[in-house]
Amino acid sequence: MSTKSVRLDEDVYERIKSKKRPDETFSEAIDRLTGGASLLDLVGLLSDEEAAAFREAIDETDEDAINEIDTVIDQFEGGRDS
Repeated sequence: MSTKSVRLDEDVYERIKSKKRPDETFSEAIDRLTGGASLLDLVGLLSDEEAAAFREAIDETDEDAINEIDTVIDQFEGGRDS
């Protein structure tokens, strides 16, 4: 991959540096900061209790969806035998 050199004002450089993660290059930091949203941006958004409530709701929804799919399959299988 080719590279390009760019000039940054010192204040811009410092802002990027302050948001750069220890394990990423400046290029990776700029890509992350100027790209789309990342799931990592959601870290810390919910309390442990809120996250647990969301997990429970998702699990219940998954169970409901599976039961609904099973019902539809049973109806189609029942219709084939008639």
